Amino acid sequence: MKLLRLAPTLLLTSLCTLAFSRIGVAENAFLADWALTLPGGQTGWLGVESSSNGVRADMLWVAGSVFQLDSARFENGKLVLTRIHETDGKTPDGKTAKIKSTEIITATLDGDTMKLTTVSPRADGKGENRAEFSGKRLPLMPPAPDLSKVKFGEPVVLFTGANSDGWRLVDKNAVNGWSVKDGVLSNNPQQEEGKPHKNYGNLRTDAEFEDFSLHAETRVPKDGNSGIYLRGIYEVQVFDSFGKPLDSHNMGAIYSRITPTASAEKPAGEWQSLDIMLVDRHATVVLNGTKIINNQPIFGPTGGALWPEVDRPGPIYLQGDHTGIEYRNLVVRPVVK
Repeated sequence: MKLLRLAPTLLLTSLCTLAFSRIGVAENAFLADWALTLPGGQTGWLGVESSSNGVRADMLWVAGSVFQLDSARFENGKLVLTRIHETDGKTPDGKTAKIKSTEIITATLDGDTMKLTTVSPRADGKGENRAEFSGKRLPLMPPAPDLSKVKFGEPVVLFTGANSDGWRLVDKNAVNGWSVKDGVLSNNPQQEEGKPHKNYGNLRTDAEFEDFSLHAETRVPKDGNSGIYLRGIYEVQVFDSFGKPLDSHNMGAIYSRITPTASAEKPAGEWQSLDIMLVDRHATVVLNGTKIINNQPIFGPTGGALWPEVDRPGPIYLQGDHTGIEYRNLVVRPVVK
């Protein structure tokens, strides 16, 4: 590629920006954040960036946490990613052991579209599993907004305390564990001993929102685990993490992406308040009156996202497929533009 003639200082600055920016430009169009539509149509994410060792790639695969891939390299115009899986199995002599297998994901580009192929050995050792999926380049992350200049509209009451009007299951085929009593929206996912596992549903608003502030109050039982999804794609963790060290999976975190700066959760069984702002893909979280996330960028969806796009409106949804949880006083104020 022919380089433009630049002054030395400007050239050095340009090269450093190229080497270390999160979003690549002409020299390497792979360096970006990618919205993935995984095999089966489920949601994923891929982030590729320069690192001191060459290239680093992080991935989200449907659910769970964002994880770093074991290796990433460029080869003949392609991005080659390696993911090592470890499962419980047995050695040839019958002993229990951790069995490792290697998945290779190869990506090619056509403008802002990524085509990916994953290949991994079958569990029985006979042949391989192969699947194709796709990605779309995510929009550039906007700068952090000046929240002092953001204007919010009139409050929209999402839950009146009287009924669940305006809410529905994300998956209409899931078991509905949600009910309303004494002004509280509760989830009670009970399993029956000796019977097949019941898949309980997440609950979403009929209404969809762009940028907004959200007030919610929740009561988390001992070892309780739920979440509040913003636009249906970003999970604010709701979890009994009282007394635990700071972690990106604790109460009020943007799940596996942004770690709170302070521990402000209350013990299980007490009502807690969350005040959340989502503006220009930046999140602010105030837990029980303490700001624990301050206007931080969210580079992609979290596990359980309804879709991979980050620039479309979406619902508020409450995670109900883990444990019991209670919510009340759910009020949103959309940003006025």
